[in-house]
Amino acid sequence: MIFSGLDPLFLGDAGTFEMLLIVLLKVLVAFALLLVSVMLYIWWMRKFISAMQNRIGPSRAGPFGILQTLADGIKLFFKEDLIPNKSDKFVFKIAPFFSLVPALLVFCVVPVAGDFSSGGNGTVTWFGNETFVQVADPHVGILFVLAMSSIAVYGIMLAGWSSGSKYPLLGSVRASAQMVSYEAALGLALIAVLLKSGTLSTHDIALQQNGGITDWGLVVTGFVPFIIFFIATTAELNSPPFDLVEAEQELVGGFHTEYSSIRFALFFMAEFMNVITMSAVMVTLFFGGPSGYYPSFGPAWLWGLLWFVGKVFIFVSVFVWMRGTLPRPRYDQLMDLGWKLLIPLALGWVLLIAALDIFDDRGFGSGPAQILIAAICVVAILAFGALLMIAILKGQKKREQEGEEVFG
Repeated sequence: MIFSGLDPLFLGDAGTFEMLLIVLLKVLVAFALLLVSVMLYIWWMRKFISAMQNRIGPSRAGPFGILQTLADGIKLFFKEDLIPNKSDKFVFKIAPFFSLVPALLVFCVVPVAGDFSSGGNGTVTWFGNETFVQVADPHVGILFVLAMSSIAVYGIMLAGWSSGSKYPLLGSVRASAQMVSYEAALGLALIAVLLKSGTLSTHDIALQQNGGITDWGLVVTGFVPFIIFFIATTAELNSPPFDLVEAEQELVGGFHTEYSSIRFALFFMAEFMNVITMSAVMVTLFFGGPSGYYPSFGPAWLWGLLWFVGKVFIFVSVFVWMRGTLPRPRYDQLMDLGWKLLIPLALGWVLLIAALDIFDDRGFGSGPAQILIAAICVVAILAFGALLMIAILKGQKKREQEGEEVFG
C-alpha cells in the first residue's frame, strides 16, 4: 500500500475494513484530542497569567471558568462576518484555514502513546491488530513536520495581502521574514537529532530514547540543539516575546486587523494549536516522547499517554510563562538573534557532532585523540562566536552613533 509507512497495521493481515475503521478512529481521536487540548490550553493560559498578575481570571462559565473558551467560541461563531470592500474576497475567506490545517497535520505524525518502556516497541493492540498510537508514521515524518511548519506562514501572508489594507500587509511581510530567518536555525538544530537517530521516522526517534534520560535527544545532542530549536520554534509560532507579526503598538492588530467573527477566531486557534503541536514535536525529538517509568500494573499505552501529556503540559506552561513575563524585542534585535547568533551556533554544533561521529566510525573510540579534536572544535566554535559577537556589538554601536548624528 502506498500509505503503509512503518505502521504494523498495514504490514499485518488486517482486512481493508478493519484498517479503514482503525485509521478513521485515529483521525477522529486525534482531531478531538487536539481541539479539547486547545480549549484547555487557553483556559490554563488565562488562569496562569492571572495568578502571576494577582487576578482571578475566568471564574463564571463552568467550574473554575473552564468553559470560558467554549463560551468565547460560541460568541465569535454567531458574530457578524465582515469582509472589506477592497479585499480579495475568496482569498480573504480561505486564508484562516491555511493557518489551521498545517497545525492539525503536524500532530498526525506525533506518537502520543504506546508501549515505549525499555524493551517495548511503541505499539498497541486495537481490535486484535497491532498498530501505532499516531495517525501516520511516514518514513519522512520529520521532513513532513518541517514542510507543514513552513506552509503555515502562507495563511498569514495571504490574510495580510488579501485584506486590501496596508497595516495587515506589513504584518504579513514581517511574518514571512521572521519565518525565513528562523527556519534555517530550526532545521540545523533538527539535523543534530537526525545525525544521532539515523532515521526520519518520528516513531523510531521516540523509540530510540526509551532507555532512560541518558538516551534522550536532549542529552545525546548536547543540550545546545534543543535550546536553538526551542528559540526558533517560539519565533516561528509568533509566540511572545517574538509576536512582532501582531505587534499592536506598531501595526494596529497585525495581519488579522480586518478579520472578525469565526475567521478571526480561527487564526488564534491555529496559533494556540501550533503551540501544542510544536511542544509535542519537541517532546518527541528531545524528551523521549511517551517514554518514562512504566509500573507493572495497568496498560502500557496508558502510561505512555500520561508521560506524553505530562511533558507537553510542562512545555505549554513554559510558553505561557514567557507570554506573561518577557518583553517584546525590537525587530532588528529579532533578526540579529536569528541570523547572527542562532544559525552560526547551530551550524557549528552540527559540524562538531558530525566530526565526533566520524571519529567513532573510524574506530578512534573515546581516547585522547577524540577528546583533543572535540576540544579544538569547541574552542573554534567559541572563538568564532566571540568574533561574531564583537562584530555585532560594533555594528550596533555604529547604528547608535548614526542615529545620534541624525536626530541630534
